[in-house]
Amino acid sequence: QGQLVESGGDTVRPGGSLRLSCTASGFSLDYYGIGWFRRAPGKGREGVSCISSSDSSTYYADSVKGRFTIFRDNAKNTVYLEMHNLNSKDTAVYYCGAVPGTQDAQTVCFLGAGYQFDIWGQGTQVTVSS
Repeated sequence: QGQLVESGGDTVRPGGSLRLSCTASGFSLDYYGIGWFRRAPGKGREGVSCISSSDSSTYYADSVKGRFTIFRDNAKNTVYLEMHNLNSKDTAVYYCGAVPGTQDAQTVCFLGAGYQFDIWGQGTQVTVSS
């Protein structure tokens, strides 16, 4: 049974940076599109960023564009979310999910928004507070 494990969440001050990891076990991420989603307290789930299986495309929500970067290291079976210039609105539990196929990144996020990912991780908490 494959699973995804997120890590790297922490409490940081506004303007700080974090790198989240999404590591797969029991299956290879090579053939999966990966998406990062987040849920802030009292709010609905929000798609943050997605990457296609071929690594040829990435997608970012407007709220994180220019501050977050998604990239994958297939040798480590891991997808990362590099986050900079964090603010209080970024406080949330961050989840990664995987969907098989060669969809472009925006489609990957669309599928994740519709809960059509095959696998989800348990989440990692990011808190931005002074």
